[in-house]
Amino acid sequence: MPSFHTKKRFSLTTAQAPKDDITTDPPCHPRACAIQNCIQKNNYDESKCKAEIDALYECCNAFYEKNGDAAKTVSCPKANLLRLKMRQLAQEKASK
Repeated sequence: MPSFHTKKRFSLTTAQAPKDDITTDPPCHPRACAIQNCIQKNNYDESKCKAEIDALYECCNAFYEKNGDAAKTVSCPKANLLRLKMRQLAQEKASK
């Protein structure tokens, strides 16, 4: 009997654990889609989508922690750029 592979549809919330999203194909893709949806809903005002953007960074960080810095996914920036951005975000939070 033939086996059919079907992709799962995900109902995504920003509370979903990043480790759950690294198992999607491609990894972290639901987070990237959530950003696109949010930006479109908010007339391309990126400032209203901070939670979705932060969730993608957390997912990508978990992806690199699990798979190493040489791993690739279309949904994430390169590991070194991601770490730089996460440091910048941490500094912003600390200065507030």
